[in-house]
Amino acid sequence: MAGLKFAVSMQHIPTWLDPDNANISAALLLAGCSSSSPLIPGIFLISMWYEKYTPTYSPEQVDPGVTAAIANIVGNAHLGVRVGYFGICVNTDGGAWICSNNATALADGVSIDQDPLNLIWVASTFKDAVVFPYLLIVAIILAFFTFILLATFPGWHEERDRLTGSDVDVKPFPSRPVSQIALALIFISSIFVLVSVLWQHTASVAASTIAQDLGNGSVKSGVGTSAMVLGWFGFVLLIIVTIGLLVMILSIIVLDRLTDGD
Repeated sequence: MAGLKFAVSMQHIPTWLDPDNANISAALLLAGCSSSSPLIPGIFLISMWYEKYTPTYSPEQVDPGVTAAIANIVGNAHLGVRVGYFGICVNTDGGAWICSNNATALADGVSIDQDPLNLIWVASTFKDAVVFPYLLIVAIILAFFTFILLATFPGWHEERDRLTGSDVDVKPFPSRPVSQIALALIFISSIFVLVSVLWQHTASVAASTIAQDLGNGSVKSGVGTSAMVLGWFGFVLLIIVTIGLLVMILSIIVLDRLTDGD
């Protein structure tokens, strides 16, 4: 039964359990708008840009005519701003995005006519006062340690079957304490990512809605689809790893009891 115990164990250790896949998603999310490299400006939490459109009127508006005053202030501005966890990107002419973690430096390169409502300042305030990247950073570190623990799991090797005398490929069970520590780390990492993504999603939608309402008829805003997809995708991957480790540990416990009984 010992040979059976070793051989069967591998059926309960999925080889695709790799927390680094989630780490890549989280790292890309954190890197959004941090540089002007290709694709990086396309990963953002929220964007705001000047655009003339038909304003929304409502009985709840005390002064509906303020939209005309804002439109006069905005004039022909076409600037767009995107916000990431560690940077801000600005586009003044519809061409390439200029990204930096220093909002002051970006504002110095923009004229009053290009940003009459101070969208760069609004974006900087959102990044500094609302965005909180540290839960994601801790989650990446915990997932990395989980990967290191998974790398210590024993690999395949050949053993002589005492019953048949033939060589068989077997793989011993991983250490139960190591497996449990890995499960605890990846579970905590999953919780941190969930909290961070919920925070990110809620804050981005709220800020986007308020910004567009305040600039009614002259300012539009939106939530970054790529950032949301990366955040939730990373969380799903971590949950899959967590469930896989839990199933592996429970399966090993069951097999231990079966083989001990025999």
